Amino acid sequence: MRYRVLALAALWSTGMFAQDDLINKVKDNGAEEAGFEFTTIVDLEATPVKNQGRSGTCWSYATTGFVESEMLRMGKDPVDISEMFTVRNVYYDKALKYVRLHGYLNFAQGGALPDVMYVIARYGAMPQVEYEGLDYGTEINNHGELEAVLKSMLDEVIKNKNGSLTPVWQEAIDATLDAYLGEVPEEFEWEGKTYTPRSFADEVLGINPDDYVQLTSFTHHPMNSEVMIQVPDNWAWGKAYNVHLQDMMDALDNALNEGYTVAWATDVSEKGFSLRNGVAIVPATDYNDMSAEERKAMFDGPKEEKEITQENRQEAYDNYETTDDHGMLITGMVKDQEGNIYYIVKNSWGERGNDFRAGYINASRAFVAYKSIGIMMHKDALPKSLKKKLGL
Repeated sequence: MRYRVLALAALWSTGMFAQDDLINKVKDNGAEEAGFEFTTIVDLEATPVKNQGRSGTCWSYATTGFVESEMLRMGKDPVDISEMFTVRNVYYDKALKYVRLHGYLNFAQGGALPDVMYVIARYGAMPQVEYEGLDYGTEINNHGELEAVLKSMLDEVIKNKNGSLTPVWQEAIDATLDAYLGEVPEEFEWEGKTYTPRSFADEVLGINPDDYVQLTSFTHHPMNSEVMIQVPDNWAWGKAYNVHLQDMMDALDNALNEGYTVAWATDVSEKGFSLRNGVAIVPATDYNDMSAEERKAMFDGPKEEKEITQENRQEAYDNYETTDDHGMLITGMVKDQEGNIYYIVKNSWGERGNDFRAGYINASRAFVAYKSIGIMMHKDALPKSLKKKLGL
C-alpha cells in the first residue's frame, strides 16, 4: 500500500499543546508537486485518534492508546479507556509527593509513559463513557486553571503557617479534583455487569503492568542497567533499562515486526517535526544554518539526514535540546521512495490531517534515534539477545 504526502507549508507552533491552527496551503508553480511516497512495511491495529485538548496529558493518551492496542493484539474487544481517570489519580499522588518533598518536585500537567501502568497497578481503570473528566463545563480537556488551583493550594500547605500540617489538606485536594474532573464511582455498569475500577482493569483490560518495560539510551548512566530517566515530568521516578542506541532501535524494530506497538516519549519542538506535512525528520544541515530556499524545501521530498550517534544524541539531551515534551504511539513502519525507514506514529491532537493519515505522522529513523527519551513495550517484544543482556 502506498501513501503520498505532498509538500505543504512547513508551519507548526511549539509549546505544551503543539496546536497548529494554520491554514493548509500548497503553492502551485505549474510543476509537478514534490513529496514523499511511502510504502507500508508494518501497520498494526490501533484504536481511533483522540484529542488531548488544551492539557499537557499526552503521556496518558500515549500509553492508554498503547494499552488499547495491546488489547487488540491479545484478541480482546477494543475498549475506549478513560485517560482522565489515570490523570486524576496521578494529580493526587503527585500532590502528596510534592508536599512530602517540600515543593521540590515538578507539579504540572505532564507525566511519563509508565504512569498509566502505575495507575492500573494501584487503582485500576475505567471506560471513557463512565469517566470523561469534564465536570468544569468544556467539551475538551483544558487544565490550565485546574493546575494553577492545585499548585497554589499545595504551595500554601507547604508554607505551613499553622506550625504543623492539618489532617485535611489531602481532602481539599481530593475535593478540588472531584469538582473539576468528577467523583470516581465506587462501582459502575459496563455491558450488563457491575465493576469497580480494580475489577474492570483486571477482568476487562487483562493487562499486567509487570509485563512492560521501558528502554532509554544515555551515556550518563551505565549501560544495560535499570535507571531512572532524569526528566522533570518523571515525578514517580519510573524506571527504564539503559541500553546502547543500536539496541534500543533494534528492540523497536523487533517489536513492530513481531506485532507489538510501542509507546514513545520524545521531543517535538524540532523544526523537522511537521504534523501538517505528515513527517518528522532531522535534516543534515541545522535549521539555523539553512538558507531560505533550503528551509522552504525541507518537506518537498526525501533529503539527507543527520547521522545520529550515541554522542550527538547525548549532547542534545545535556543541552536541553531534547526534552520530554510529548508522548505518542508507534504503530508501524513505512519506507519512502528512496528506501529510507520511517515509523508510523499515532498522535493525540485530534484528526488533523495530512495526505498520509489524519492524526498520524511518519517519523524518520534518524528522528526517533535522535529524539527518543524512552520507548515502552511488552517484554516479550524484546530481542532475545537484549533480554539476556538485561537479565529478563
